Amino acid sequence: MSDDLGVKDVDRSGDDEVTSLEEGILLDYITAKPVKDTPKEQVRQRIARALLHEYGISVDDMVPDYKIRVDGRLRKIDIAIFNAGMGHTVENLRRVVMCEKEPARGTKSAYKMRDHEQAKKEFDPLYSVMTEAKDCQYGLWTNGLEFFFFEKQVTRFDLKFQPLGDWPLGDDTLGSRTVASNAQLRRADREMLLTAFRRCHNYIHGNEGMSKDIAFRQFLYLIFAKLHDERRRRDEPPRFWAGMFEKTVNGRRQLVDEQFDREGQKAIRARIEPLFEEAKKDYAGTIFQGDERIELSDRALAFIVAELAKYDFRRTGLDVKGAAYQELVGTNLRGDRGQYFTPRGVVDLMVEMLDPKENERVLDPACGTGGFLVSTLKRLDQRLHDEKEVTAGDESTADFLSIRDRLASFARANLFGADFDPFLVRAAQMNVVMASESEARLFHMNSLEFPAGHLPGVAAARKDARLESMDVVMTNPPFGSDIPITDANMLKAFDLAYVWERTEDGGFRNTGRLQSSVAPEVLFIERCYHWLKPGGRMGIVLPDGILGNPAQEYIRWWLLRRCWLLASVDLPVEVFIVEANVNILTSLVFLKKKTSEELKAADLGESRDYPVFMAVAEKVGFDRRGNTLYKRRADGEEIVEEVEHRERVRIGGQSVVRVLKRKEKVINNDLPEIATAYLAFRRDSLEPGE
Repeated sequence: MSDDLGVKDVDRSGDDEVTSLEEGILLDYITAKPVKDTPKEQVRQRIARALLHEYGISVDDMVPDYKIRVDGRLRKIDIAIFNAGMGHTVENLRRVVMCEKEPARGTKSAYKMRDHEQAKKEFDPLYSVMTEAKDCQYGLWTNGLEFFFFEKQVTRFDLKFQPLGDWPLGDDTLGSRTVASNAQLRRADREMLLTAFRRCHNYIHGNEGMSKDIAFRQFLYLIFAKLHDERRRRDEPPRFWAGMFEKTVNGRRQLVDEQFDREGQKAIRARIEPLFEEAKKDYAGTIFQGDERIELSDRALAFIVAELAKYDFRRTGLDVKGAAYQELVGTNLRGDRGQYFTPRGVVDLMVEMLDPKENERVLDPACGTGGFLVSTLKRLDQRLHDEKEVTAGDESTADFLSIRDRLASFARANLFGADFDPFLVRAAQMNVVMASESEARLFHMNSLEFPAGHLPGVAAARKDARLESMDVVMTNPPFGSDIPITDANMLKAFDLAYVWERTEDGGFRNTGRLQSSVAPEVLFIERCYHWLKPGGRMGIVLPDGILGNPAQEYIRWWLLRRCWLLASVDLPVEVFIVEANVNILTSLVFLKKKTSEELKAADLGESRDYPVFMAVAEKVGFDRRGNTLYKRRADGEEIVEEVEHRERVRIGGQSVVRVLKRKEKVINNDLPEIATAYLAFRRDSLEPGE
């Protein structure tokens, strides 16, 4: 891993006068000029971005809608790629991309992925331009979900288009290399990694005839085999790869891609199955029970391995991996099990405002797939990079290993979670391992029963996650009157499960009469409180009824007697309409547990005023249908601003940072601004009790 840093400034910011866009218009990633926003254009824009961020191909060497004359007619190439630094002429045309719009697919079924033979009618325009451009070596046809890569092979008597599993990186050639020997793994672009995850899951679900749950598990098995392979010693050869091998075809030796050859597919299986067995041993008892096995066909296994092998998961940002994983998990669970998950923007806001430190113990008692836990790791990762004054991807090998080890140590020692659903506990653990290369302390248990309970995680949690042992607790508990807690044995452990009555002095007293049923979010408030150390901080998503309903005033009184109110952030209804089809207003409430001395002072009637941060989020980046919202001018046009993209790539064996300045639409999201405002508020106003 080279620590050398070269910088190439690719400043193609386009028309400086472009400050807004009409609806239905976007800025082309290659030229920075306005183009019509269509389904096909969206695919092309994703590919153009990936060509820079993943393949290291400069936008200076790309041209959209390039026209070439074929058989007397002009044909249009969606993205033409030329030899680096050379003129945009047919003689210098090196690669071509042909795009189509992404195929429609229902919410309940997967798109059945085609092989080269099934899709061959799509490739004629691609073949014709590659034939006409004599030195054009590589082609790609894609509809955003299917990717068909080709290499043109020319002999004295023949011209063929050899299927490839992937293109080589910029300024590279396939030659006789294999992925195992000297190909450079790449940091994944967010959209392309999400596409890769979807492609893999679609292939298993749509082509193997497996249910969504089983397809998802099979995919995750291979993710863990990949992670295990990346942790090998430097002197060990990699095993998670799919590349080229020599084979005799029609009496002559030629290079064949393993992914598309039966012999090659069997060779891939021979490498992967022992690798997965080793991975199972690494996480025995927490993620794997020991009886898991890869049930994919040779063809499907080769497809998944080829799709994932090109990425360097260790060097890919936590936000990229987390977003792709969370999207895939949510897609598989949403609607089938009744679960829903907190949008990433809300998760990140809570983590930023609570700001967990490296030496603090952090718990989510209703962790789901681990969104709050991974966001905590992401924030710590950013803090560690800031300490070393390096950006992710640009750090030296020593800094990279140091940060990785500190993240892993934090996850092992200070990151805790629990959930009632064993599948979600495993899914959360996988999410944490992808982010930190270490397991957190996650427990399969009912947090509302703890420290009682019969589920298998209770014993470990009694030892490692005792009540009053956490510095930070953050959660989005299950809430709603349609899932009440009615078990009297559970209810009697909570103050807030009793009937309270108002006292003469304006307070409340516990009558000793147990309520027949209580909404789970009420009990989670109290459970989170008891998990905190004195002085510990809590963030929780709550329905607004708890904050404003007169019948629930006793809850607010109970809380404010025991906690300092740090902040309250009102969320718009869109947050959970999109994710769960739940039409309910919610807020983020932030509290700090009072010490015994502060409680005594309150009992003696001593009180003091203190500032509380209040904010209202009107926009969260998407509307009620889930469509992205962009900021607009008063006349309705969408605002654009210049953004700088930096990406480390390898060109000609040298490590290079490409810098690309682009004008992009501005997502209309109040949450990052609220986080910034809260941190400024805290600089001027110390937390109560400090």
